[in-house]
Amino acid sequence: MRSLPRLLLLLSLAGFLSACSGAALLNSVTSRAGYETVRNLRYMPGDRGTLDLYVPNGAGPATPIVVFIYGGSWDSGSKSIYPFVGQSLASAGYIVAIPDYRVYPDVLFPGFVEDGARAVAAVRKLGETGGAGLAAGSHPLFLMGHSAGAQIAALLAYDKRYLSRAGGGPVAGFIGLSGPYDFLPLKEERYKRIFPLALREASQPVNFVGRGDPPTFLAHGGKDTTVDPENMRSLARRLRAAGVPVSENLYPGLDHIGTVSSFATALPLGNRQLRADVLDFLKDHSR
Repeated sequence: MRSLPRLLLLLSLAGFLSACSGAALLNSVTSRAGYETVRNLRYMPGDRGTLDLYVPNGAGPATPIVVFIYGGSWDSGSKSIYPFVGQSLASAGYIVAIPDYRVYPDVLFPGFVEDGARAVAAVRKLGETGGAGLAAGSHPLFLMGHSAGAQIAALLAYDKRYLSRAGGGPVAGFIGLSGPYDFLPLKEERYKRIFPLALREASQPVNFVGRGDPPTFLAHGGKDTTVDPENMRSLARRLRAAGVPVSENLYPGLDHIGTVSSFATALPLGNRQLRADVLDFLKDHSR
């Protein structure tokens, strides 16, 4: 049986991972071995224009890169909450970039998507030219996002205009965790403010799926009451209809936060199988 203090810690982390206090506890016990962290690399002006890199020891000119875009309802969030995601993927041999980006009320849609595109373009250029611990070369680049970050990453993957304008180029694959991809009509007033009426159709990733889109891994928790799993099912249907390789995965015991907390390696949170499934996807599409 676990000791009472450890059990209380687990319960605290499971219940409050979305809050800075819970994430700080998790990150405090996350291993720092086997990789280097390069913090606050600037990719655009402003307080939220930096990203953190997690570079595994021995990374070479072809080591794949995963750009992880966190969630926060498009009005909050910080890369400082997610070192455990950086460690989780870096420990498996992947370079990880986690950018901050502007949120409401500083920007409306599509401002935060454009920031994501700038971050991806900056990471790609860094991989091509080298620097900040990255060897110059040809690095397969994957997009991964959770919640609102999955919506942003999905638009970058499927609406080619964003990365084309930013100079980011095509990506090797997209991993979406608990993402809203088909969420109209909007019901909450704050979301109506974030997504102007004239641009709402352009905010839906399902509207941009087409042949030649990157292979996609979708994960959703069966107990998610924040983002309806139908978002995943709708996107998967569109992808299959377009002939795009898609892996659709429902994890019955997970809630909205559980899909991202599954990447914690220091403590038994979420579902370890989800992390294993994502690593298999990355391996399969890095070849």
